[in-house]
Amino acid sequence: MQVDFYQLEGMPLEQVIATLAEKVLASGGRLLVVAGDEALLGKLNRLLWDAGPTSFLAHGLAGGADDARQPILLSTSEDAPNLARNILIADGEWRDAALTFDRAFHLFDGTTVEQARLAWKLLAGREGVERRYWRQEGGRWTQAA
Repeated sequence: MQVDFYQLEGMPLEQVIATLAEKVLASGGRLLVVAGDEALLGKLNRLLWDAGPTSFLAHGLAGGADDARQPILLSTSEDAPNLARNILIADGEWRDAALTFDRAFHLFDGTTVEQARLAWKLLAGREGVERRYWRQEGGRWTQAA
């Protein structure tokens, strides 16, 4: 399984989530976006409907009747009724349940950088886990580790 750490510096969280979600969907995958803060999920819910000038990202908030049909599901839980094999941690708080997915995207900023460092260290040498660290340089994402 692969864990991608994304350090948010210049790009807004919702823009990074939209970009990653588009890539997951383009590859035929489904995505579970997790955050402990329902207000953050509500904000993401509104913003993902208008991810760009010509498109939107079909999604839903967990707890609805159509959770299983959602290509992108926003939730406070790591359960994936939409059968997603990709999880995106939007609040910077690592969850070991992410290791049950094929791929995890761990987004963090200056306020959660210490938690991300701890998660990075805890995952070091763990069998079956490949870690990658991404940072923005000149407006582009580059793999730094």
